[in-house]
Amino acid sequence: MTAAVRRRRRPAADRRGADRPAAADRRWAARLGAAAGLLVALAALLLAPATPASAHAVLVSTSPTASAVVPGAPAEVVLTFSEGVRKVPGKIRVIAPDGSRADRGEPTFKDTVVTIPVDPSGARGTYLVSYRVISADSHPVSGAFTYSVGAPSTPPTDTGTDSRANPVVENAVKVAKYVGYLGLLLLVGPALVLALLWPRRLSRRGPARLAWSGLGLLAVATLAELWLQVPYTAGGGLFAVTGSGFGDVLGSAYGTAHLVRLGLLAAAAFLLRPLFASPVGRTDGIILAILGGAALFTWPLAGHPAASPVPAVSVVVDAVHLGSMAVWLGGLVMLAVFLLRRADERELDAILPIWSRWAALAVAALLLAGTVQGLIEVATPRALFDTTYGQLLLAKIGLFVLVIGVAAYSRSLVRRTAAGRPGSMRRAVVAELAITAVVLGVTANLVQTTPARTEAANVAGTSTGYFSTTLTSPLYSLQVELDPAQRGNNSMHLYAYTSDNRPQPVQEWKATAALPSAGIEPIEIPLLSLTDNHATGEINLPAAGQWVFRFTVRTSDIDQATVTATVPIK
Repeated sequence: MTAAVRRRRRPAADRRGADRPAAADRRWAARLGAAAGLLVALAALLLAPATPASAHAVLVSTSPTASAVVPGAPAEVVLTFSEGVRKVPGKIRVIAPDGSRADRGEPTFKDTVVTIPVDPSGARGTYLVSYRVISADSHPVSGAFTYSVGAPSTPPTDTGTDSRANPVVENAVKVAKYVGYLGLLLLVGPALVLALLWPRRLSRRGPARLAWSGLGLLAVATLAELWLQVPYTAGGGLFAVTGSGFGDVLGSAYGTAHLVRLGLLAAAAFLLRPLFASPVGRTDGIILAILGGAALFTWPLAGHPAASPVPAVSVVVDAVHLGSMAVWLGGLVMLAVFLLRRADERELDAILPIWSRWAALAVAALLLAGTVQGLIEVATPRALFDTTYGQLLLAKIGLFVLVIGVAAYSRSLVRRTAAGRPGSMRRAVVAELAITAVVLGVTANLVQTTPARTEAANVAGTSTGYFSTTLTSPLYSLQVELDPAQRGNNSMHLYAYTSDNRPQPVQEWKATAALPSAGIEPIEIPLLSLTDNHATGEINLPAAGQWVFRFTVRTSDIDQATVTATVPIK
C-alpha cells in the first residue's frame, strides 16, 4: 500500500516539475501568437495608402454655377469641394434635357476639383448634375444641381442608379458601431479587473466568458463595418457588395484601420487566454496594455478625428475618450455582474476604494477629452444648436450629467462602507449602466453625423448673393464667378474657353479689383491655377459699390488679352 502511494505521489511530483516547462511553453506560444497578430497589423499599415487628412468635404462651388443660364454648352462641368475627395464608380452623371447622358468618359479627380467632360454640342435646356464622392473621413457626400444652356426648361429625371444613401445600410452601420462599442467595454472590463482586482479564491470562468463574448462582438462588428462600408459609400443595399468595391474599401485608410484592429485583436487573444486562467506576469500585462492602447487608435483613425482641422490632437483625445469609456463601463459591468454578488465583505472593502479612484480618473479623462473634441468638432456656440451633430452632442452631455450624478451617489456609498450595503451599490451601478447604454446609442449616431463645424460652414456658405458672367476677347472667353458678391471675403473662380467652347489652356492669370467711386485703387487678386483652364482666388472687398474687375489671361508666350467686368457688391 505504501509503495502504491509512493508510486502515485511520484508522478504527481514529476508533474509539478513538468508543469514549469509546460507553462513556459504556453507563455511562449501565446507570445508567438501575439507576434503573428502584430505582423498582420503591421502588414496592413505598410500597405496603407498615403492619403492626406482632410475634413468632411462639402461642395463649395460648381461650373457652371447651380441654376445658372449659360449662353453655350460647356465642354466640362467642374465640381470644387472644400477638401480632397475620392471617386465612387458610376456615381457622377450629367443628364441632358431629353434624359440622355451628356457626360463623356470618366471624371478626373485632382485634389479638391472633380472635372466631368460633357458633350460641347449639347442641346438648349436644363441639365441635371448628380454626384456621390467619398470624403477623407470615410463618409459619402452626395447631391445634385441643375444648370441651363440658352434658356431653362423642365429639369430632366436621372433614371440611373440612385446616388442617395440607403436608409437600411445607414442604420446597419450605426448598429455595427454600437455593437463594437459594447464589445470593447465587455472585453476591457473583465481583462482589467482579472489582471488587477480579481480575488484569487473566485473562479475566473464567468468573467472569461464575458470577455470572450466581448472579443467576439468586437471582431464581428469590425468585419460588419468593413462589409457595410461598400454599400454605404456606393449607395446600394445591404448585399450590393462587389469584389472591386470591397477592394477599394480595404485599400482605403478606413479599411487599413479596421484590418489593423483585427490584427491587434488576434494578437491580444493569445495573451488573454492565460490571463483568463490565472494571473499573468508583468511582461504579458504590459504587452496586453500596449496592444489595447494601439487598438483604441483605430477608431479615431477611421472617422471624423483623423479628418479634423487638428488631426493629431483629435485622434489622441478621441482614443483617450474611448479608452476611458471602456475602463469605466467595463468595470461597472464586472461590479454589477460578478464582484458585488460573489466577493465577500473583506474583499469588497479592499476592491471598492481602488475601483472608485479608477472610475473617478476615467470620468475626469472622459470630461477633458470630450470637451476638447467638442470644441474642435463644433467650432461655434451657434453650431451647437443649429446642427444635427450639435444637438446630438447636447443630448449626450445631458445624459452624461445624469450618469455622473448616479456615479457620485455610488462613490458616496463606497465612502460609507459600501461593502456592507452591496444591494444599494448594485442598484446604483445598474442605473449607471442603463443610462450609459443610451449614451452609447447616441455616440453611435454621432460618429455617423456630419461634424457641426462642417455642417455650419456649409449652411453659412449658402448665400443669396452671387455673380456670374462670361467675358469675351479675340483669344478666349472667360467665365467669371464671384461668391457671395458681398462685402467681406469672396471666392472667385475663372474658367477660360476657346471660341468653340473648349477648354483653353492658360499659361498665366492676372486679376485686379478697384472701386473708383470710393477712391480704392486696383487690388491685385492672388490666383491659384487648379487646372489648365481653371483658376481660383480669394479677395476681401471692404465696401459696397460698383467694383471694376480686370482680368489678363496669357494663352501663349506672346498672346494675351485683358477683359473687364463691373460687379455690383452689396
